[in-house]
Amino acid sequence: MKIRPILLAAFVLSAFAVSGVALVVITQAVMDDRIAENQRQAMERKLAAILPAGRADNDPLTDTIEVSARELLGADTTRVYRVRQGDEPVAVILEPVVPDGYAGPIRLLVSVLTDGTVGGVRVLSHHETPGLGDKIEEAKSDWVYGFAGTSLGDPPIERWGVKRDGGDFDQFTGATITPRAIVKAVKNTLIYVDQQGARLYQEASSQPQTANRPATATDQEAS
Repeated sequence: MKIRPILLAAFVLSAFAVSGVALVVITQAVMDDRIAENQRQAMERKLAAILPAGRADNDPLTDTIEVSARELLGADTTRVYRVRQGDEPVAVILEPVVPDGYAGPIRLLVSVLTDGTVGGVRVLSHHETPGLGDKIEEAKSDWVYGFAGTSLGDPPIERWGVKRDGGDFDQFTGATITPRAIVKAVKNTLIYVDQQGARLYQEASSQPQTANRPATATDQEAS
């Protein structure tokens, strides 16, 4: 039996196998980096959309802290982005979770300016019914824009609810559960920020993190 040709063939096959695995690993690493960068850019756009134009000169994605306030913010931990202009605070942007959406949790971005007003609200992810609860998406309706400029005093806190419940906020035809839950979550976020005050800006930043939240999903809801 000729051993040398067999060993040579085994060596060649092994080299191909190692090269193939290395190529897969390198390709995966490149794709992961690209996906992470795309997700970061998407989050940057979402943050910028709910901030006063020209008021920030720091990077909120790296100026973050984690807080724990499940009762008001809906999760064991909540990320808070701090927005500054020089040394002056401009806003905090929180990622509260709406635990009582019709078809599951809803993840939000809520910007609260230093004067206590809402800079804006955006939906990061949800599972609400297409054509009903999914009107919380800015691509489907302008409903979520209605929070900008509101505060705990405007409307009065007792009117932070949907109109069906005697509040000031619209609900959707055939879908009340979703807007009701989001109005409550935004109100609770304002209460939390009001309680914490300047402490949210003073705590040392956590390690820089890359935003990697999902965009939007849809599932089922009815009122």
